[in-house]
Amino acid sequence: MVRRAPPRRSLQSVLKKYKPQLRLSKDIHIMVHLNCLLFLHRLALEARTKAVESKSSTIQPKHVKEVAKVVLKKSRG
Repeated sequence: MVRRAPPRRSLQSVLKKYKPQLRLSKDIHIMVHLNCLLFLHRLALEARTKAVESKSSTIQPKHVKEVAKVVLKKSRG
């Protein structure tokens, strides 16, 4: 398992580019990184479920594409 710190400066620059009016704490990069990981985990679980439904032993790109819209809608909050 690779343990790397989330890219702090690049995440802050992207957030500032799209939302310059936001005041961000110094540790915001950890929360953004965690949210990205949780989103990918949820996407993988849904894709795995779709693969099992289609009687496939591996997750294929078509499975991810089929569940991506549903997971994005659930993640918007």
